Amino acid sequence: MTKYKQTLDWLFTRIPMFQRTGAAAYKKDLHNIRRLCAAFGNPQEQFPHIHIAGTNGKGSTAHLTAAVMQAHGLKTGLYTSPHYRDFRERIKIDGKFISRKTVIDFTDRHIALFEEMQPSFFEITVAMAFHYFAEQKVDIAVIETGLGGRLDSTNIITPLLSVITNIGYDHQMFLGDTLPLIAAEKAGIIKKNVPVIIGETHPDTEPVFRRKAAEMNAPIYFADQFIRAEELPSVPDPEAEEDYGKNLHRTVRTTFSVKIGEDMQDDYDVNLIGSYQAKNLQTVLQMLFVLPEVWPAFTPEREKIQYALQNLKSLTNFIGRWHLLGTQPMIIADSAHNEQGIAVALRQINAVRFNNLHIVLGMVNDKEIDKILQMLPRSATYYYAKADIPRGLPAAELAQKGQSHELRGKTYSSVRNALAAARRRAEEEDFIYVGGSTFTVAEVV
Repeated sequence: MTKYKQTLDWLFTRIPMFQRTGAAAYKKDLHNIRRLCAAFGNPQEQFPHIHIAGTNGKGSTAHLTAAVMQAHGLKTGLYTSPHYRDFRERIKIDGKFISRKTVIDFTDRHIALFEEMQPSFFEITVAMAFHYFAEQKVDIAVIETGLGGRLDSTNIITPLLSVITNIGYDHQMFLGDTLPLIAAEKAGIIKKNVPVIIGETHPDTEPVFRRKAAEMNAPIYFADQFIRAEELPSVPDPEAEEDYGKNLHRTVRTTFSVKIGEDMQDDYDVNLIGSYQAKNLQTVLQMLFVLPEVWPAFTPEREKIQYALQNLKSLTNFIGRWHLLGTQPMIIADSAHNEQGIAVALRQINAVRFNNLHIVLGMVNDKEIDKILQMLPRSATYYYAKADIPRGLPAAELAQKGQSHELRGKTYSSVRNALAAARRRAEEEDFIYVGGSTFTVAEVV
């Protein structure tokens, strides 16, 4: 066993980790993370940040923001969660993962402190990210919250901008069971005198955000009230042939027509597939209008923004959202995992041309499973599997719940085996969707 593997095993098994164990790892205050960062000299105070929360879209928005910063020549730290294949995906600078040696050295050097304080996995990881970004002297860092906002371990920073992409039902056991309650938790990232960007206007949450912003004297901007992005019809892209074979109508980018205010209009190509990215693009463009007001050193340039959007994946190592695994049949893995995210994914599926739909499905045991299952199409064939984490719902139990919603299918011993079965059964013009959980996607991307 390598030293890096030993280090990860220690982090994953000896320290509570919400990604794997759920509620047992949730800390309800910021005491530990403040103590940890104080022990390291408060590295989070040594560079500017943009702080991003939200129920859906925060990962895409964080990566889009980081790409834009990189395209403007800024050394850019990016902290996101969870990871798919490699722990180091969580901590990147200019798209490059933190090194294995840095993870090992940081853990070894502070293991006595960790043993004494018993911080959560997430607290250690956030502290590691802040320490690394300060040590590497980043020009700016984009920081994505993990769960919620007010009590999230990342919420000890005072950013240049706070961003809340949207509000939907997720993690109700911690954040509340109504949209206003969830919004109040997310609004906890709004800081005194720091502008806040809200990605989507909703009648149940807009008053919550306006009240909190007024309380904190924070200028507030609702992106969708100023910027409107609409997907344009796809155009065959000759450069996509290598990836898409004969299916040239399926491109590796989405073009959006963007209207800004009453007068400005422009088109942007985004290196992602999915009409739902329009909302994330609106949020990022709104941020770029506001950022120079609080950070005069930054001047957004249209050409650099376009370069960032066109080269998102290569700049930031972005994976997991509407992720292409194959063609003929087309196979997409997508990390949507709550009602709002699944609704968006289903709209995207319905926009694709195919004959038969095959869904490889794995979920975790602390989601509103029945609410999601009742949304799924009965016409699809299902391949049920358990994501390989303690929170994973057993395949047999998931299949039983699925059958109660008339979702016919079989169970498989792993996500990979389920996908292999779907591949064997599907024909060239069919569509295979892998989803239900980030952890389901993690096993195949």
